[in-house]
Amino acid sequence: MRIVFFGSAPIGFSLLEALLSSAQEEVVAVVTQPDRLSGRKLQITPCPVKTFTVERGLAVLSPEKVGSEDSLKQLAALHADLFVVAAYGQYIPKSVRILPPSGIINLHPSLLPKYRGAAPIQRAIANGDTMTGATIVYVSEKMDAGDIIIQREMPIGPEDTALAMEPKLAELGAELLMQAIEQIRSGTVQACPQDDSMATEAPKLTKEEGLIDWNLPAETLRNRIRGFQPWPGCFCKGPDGQRLKVLAASIEAAGGAPGEVLDVAGEGPLVAAGEGSLRLTQVQPAGKRAMDGAAYLRGYPLQPGTHLG
Repeated sequence: MRIVFFGSAPIGFSLLEALLSSAQEEVVAVVTQPDRLSGRKLQITPCPVKTFTVERGLAVLSPEKVGSEDSLKQLAALHADLFVVAAYGQYIPKSVRILPPSGIINLHPSLLPKYRGAAPIQRAIANGDTMTGATIVYVSEKMDAGDIIIQREMPIGPEDTALAMEPKLAELGAELLMQAIEQIRSGTVQACPQDDSMATEAPKLTKEEGLIDWNLPAETLRNRIRGFQPWPGCFCKGPDGQRLKVLAASIEAAGGAPGEVLDVAGEGPLVAAGEGSLRLTQVQPAGKRAMDGAAYLRGYPLQPGTHLG
């Protein structure tokens, strides 16, 4: 089957590798986002999938708008049977969706219709979910709302972060993708419409969401710390007035005024939340490398009663 792969983020690597490893599939081109300014020096940088693709000698298309006239001509000339999408980053209009005779399918790393949107892994963990999954759907007019071809659950462990879950879900997604393609090839697909009444949203994260509000319960804060990795991360104002990133924390029962440092012994500072408290076990001060909480206390002496902003 001749396939065009659409993707920009690293979660697409496992799917693209699975397609390239298949003796029955031929990846005739990869469509990615155009190169963008990135990093502190604002250098023009290709997206991760483009770099991955170029290294393997595959044809790459990077249209500013995938539905433009030039893009449609290029896609039509490929005579693909199927389009496959994974974290592409652009809305795909009907003019593109109708090109391949076998349709266009998408990996979404959630148990649709839950967590439709740009940040399903992060939102699930930040909300304290203990179960997520991967879903292969047909791409439809409404984002992430197409008919479900295949879906499977995956547990979220108590220590799992979004950064850790992404490759696990990518691997599961690659397995489901190959099963879905085989169903399409054999004509045995039994796609199931989504129940829109059960849908929830997973909008793109904002930098402001990473600011720690110590009035929230410790459990909520810990889930956000796990879910908002690697971006935007969770952060507060340290005793030196500089930003302090909190990379890992554990929950304890001690109470106090929200943001108050309760203890400065052991694995890191203990800080009161709106309910319970957090032991900051891994942090990153501004301009420094990540360090464990005990190392932070040795370099940045704190006193009980200090408040973190």
